[in-house]
Amino acid sequence: MSFREVKAEELTMNPFTKIGKEWLLITAGNEEKCNTMTASWGAMGVMWGKNAVTVYIRPQRYTKEFVDREDTFTISVLGEEYRKALNYCGKVSGKNADNKIKEAGLTPYFTDGTAGIEEADMIMVCKKMYHDEIKPECFDAGENDGKWYPQKDYHTMYIAEILKVLVRE
Repeated sequence: MSFREVKAEELTMNPFTKIGKEWLLITAGNEEKCNTMTASWGAMGVMWGKNAVTVYIRPQRYTKEFVDREDTFTISVLGEEYRKALNYCGKVSGKNADNKIKEAGLTPYFTDGTAGIEEADMIMVCKKMYHDEIKPECFDAGENDGKWYPQKDYHTMYIAEILKVLVRE
C-alpha cells in the first residue's frame, strides 16, 4: 500500500466526526518497538503559527510511555471497516499483548523515525511542542471533573505540530 503527501491545509475532513465518532489511533515508537491506542478526544487547528493537533492520553496507557520518550508520534485515521481493530486498540494494553498491533489485524508503517498504521486512510506525523497534565483545580465546569475523572486519572494533553500528512493513494 502506498501513500502520497498532501498539505494539511488541503484536508477537507470534519474533525468533529473524524475524532469523536470515527476515532483515531495514536502510535509512537520505532521499528524495534512501537505501540498504538485508540483516541476519541482531540483537536486540530493552528497553534503558535503551526498546523497542530492536540491529543489526550491517560497515565495508565502504555502508549503514553512511547509518546513521552519520543519527539514524534503519528495519528492514523482508519475506515469504518477497521472498527473492530479500533475497539481492540482501545481496550487492550500493549503491556499485556505480545504484539497488540498485529493482534488487532493491523500492520505498523514506519515513516520519519516513527510508526503509524499501514491500513490507515491518512497518517499525520506529529512533533510534540507542549504537554501538561489536566489539573482538577483548573476546571471551570467542575462537573466534568467528576464525570470524566472518577478515578482521578487525569489525561496528559499533548500539543504537536503536524509535520507531514500522508493519504492513501
